[in-house]
Amino acid sequence: MTSLKEICRGLPLNPLPENKGRRKGIPHAPVRTPNLTAQEKKLALRNALRYFPPEVQKKLAPEFAEELRLYGHIYMYRFFPDIEMRAYPIGEYPCKTKSAAAIMLMIMNNLDPSVAQFPQELVTYGGNGQVFSNWAQFWLVMHYLSEMTEEQTLVMYSGHPLGLFPSHPRAPRLIITNGMVIPNYSSRDEYEKMFALGVTMYGQMTAGSYCYIGPQGIVHGTVLTVLNAGRRYLKAEDLSGKVFVTSGLGGMSGAQAKAAVIAGCVGIIAEVDEAALLKRHKQGWLMEISDNLDHCIARLREARKNKIALSLGYHGNVVDLWERLVYELDKTGELLVDLGSDQTSCHNPFNGGYYPVQLGFEEAKQLLSTDPGKFRSLVQESLRRHVAAINKLADKGMFFWDYGNAFLLEAQRAGADVEKKGANKTEFRYPSYVQHIMGDIFSLGFGPFRWVCTSGDPKDLATTDSIAMSVLEDSIRKGVSTSVKQQYHDNIRWIREAGRHSLVVGSQARILYSDQRGRVSIAVAINRAISEGKIKAPVVLSRDHHDVSGTDSPFRETSNIYDGSAFCADMAVQNFVGDSFRGATWVALHNGGGVGWGEVINGGFGLVLDGSKEAEERAKMMLSWDVSNGVARRCWSGNAFAYETICQAMKENDTLRVTLPHKVVDENILEQAVKQ
Repeated sequence: MTSLKEICRGLPLNPLPENKGRRKGIPHAPVRTPNLTAQEKKLALRNALRYFPPEVQKKLAPEFAEELRLYGHIYMYRFFPDIEMRAYPIGEYPCKTKSAAAIMLMIMNNLDPSVAQFPQELVTYGGNGQVFSNWAQFWLVMHYLSEMTEEQTLVMYSGHPLGLFPSHPRAPRLIITNGMVIPNYSSRDEYEKMFALGVTMYGQMTAGSYCYIGPQGIVHGTVLTVLNAGRRYLKAEDLSGKVFVTSGLGGMSGAQAKAAVIAGCVGIIAEVDEAALLKRHKQGWLMEISDNLDHCIARLREARKNKIALSLGYHGNVVDLWERLVYELDKTGELLVDLGSDQTSCHNPFNGGYYPVQLGFEEAKQLLSTDPGKFRSLVQESLRRHVAAINKLADKGMFFWDYGNAFLLEAQRAGADVEKKGANKTEFRYPSYVQHIMGDIFSLGFGPFRWVCTSGDPKDLATTDSIAMSVLEDSIRKGVSTSVKQQYHDNIRWIREAGRHSLVVGSQARILYSDQRGRVSIAVAINRAISEGKIKAPVVLSRDHHDVSGTDSPFRETSNIYDGSAFCADMAVQNFVGDSFRGATWVALHNGGGVGWGEVINGGFGLVLDGSKEAEERAKMMLSWDVSNGVARRCWSGNAFAYETICQAMKENDTLRVTLPHKVVDENILEQAVKQ
């Protein structure tokens, strides 16, 4: 078994490790079909072999060529590390700075088999969210981090470590960009080719920025989404006996079952991959599994009648489930579902993110590699059936929303009936969950703030939970608006439930949604607890890029921006740049995310709290910008919550000055001007 010290020595070349190929017993990424020409295959091999000295290239070239032929990408399986991949306590990493050790911890957590979706292909979640493009990059990055000082910055180009460059202590220790392809060439087909060539990669959101904390993050987001969907659509605070139907239990979608139970409803989640169902059941996140639709309907009725919180995984295609619910409606007149959504990786529908209902799982995977054109055709037919069933149920009172996975966008491209008459390009028959459910919450400055206790000690996590609850409760006592108070209460409830529901997978991490005031106050309180010895080791702060200012995504995060700027990416880029010089330990900027390649630009950060006064000042400055940037943009686009929030922020900080929009012009004035 390889040690952490050995992992940090650089590429193992003398001797070369044994090539064990793809390992059995773990899930693997779908085979890619980049359709490279002979010359492009040579280029892909040349690019991969650049990492190795000439004396080993002759041995490696044939096996790399075989990987490219079999899997559509060169992962370098020979260099898959023989180590228990997990987040080790920070003190165990060989390093010259704690910041570097924290990054190493976060990288290994992203690749932990209990966290990662396809660990041997370096995919953390979403079907194609890469940490690195190949295993050579992992070894080189770990080596660079072990050698890094506080006067160096490591620069990452789409998984490739460009190297350590002279810097200064207040600069980020790590700068990451993923998929920064020239806009005219940022298409899916071009991506498949460039990824196969090894020159770019899809970092999703927190996969390629090393900030994923397992599905706990999306459990929390889904809990808040379902609770607020109940308030908006069902006018209900209590979701007992309400039924939520969705699909996906693989990567981030694996959180849906646990979220349904915490929200108190009946959750029925379809999943075609039995391995994903068994993984969630073993984790205790999924209560029951069945491949029998008769049984699923019977359990749904029973739990609905008795108001029992239930998470039931249906091993089968969600289209079959939706169509069965339509059949029950037609036969009995009974609408058995109240809320519906989808969390398949539909941003990647033709490469394993969505499986067609016409074929079984294994048969579909085979077709994907042998006849991708036929696979694409079946996927689009399946999407049309999928939407047709949802439409019938929605016409009778079921409320459906797009969960930001490009489901409605891909359904529209497939010819499904999702059109909304008179709508703009970001609107469909059903809303994005941002448009109807989470958009105003973002505009208040709330978003997925998270932290990782690098000691690995659950007691430290419990301490931070207590600190976070105390901070939010204290803010409520001091006085906040009604809308902010409701969100604080939801998150206090979440922290209490999180402790009871064993939500830690991988690193000792926690997430909550908080606004600017809450994030800064929690960060300062945690930093002081480290200084006082109440927490044993540094704490890493980060967030999902899916946040108030981290992401420009016209079909998700910024789908409620109606001033015409929804397709502009200034906010995410400014967020990345602004965080970098205000104190972030590392920053990341990505093309692509939860809605797909070329559809979004997103930025994220990591910030190490070590108990020092400097760390406190960094947190205050950086976290304020990280939130205010997005609130100010939403204010300018006309959101009333954002306007009030940014005005309050300016009252509290005399160095903050935001350009405020004037009140919306009377519609009659606009009409008369246009007629002229």
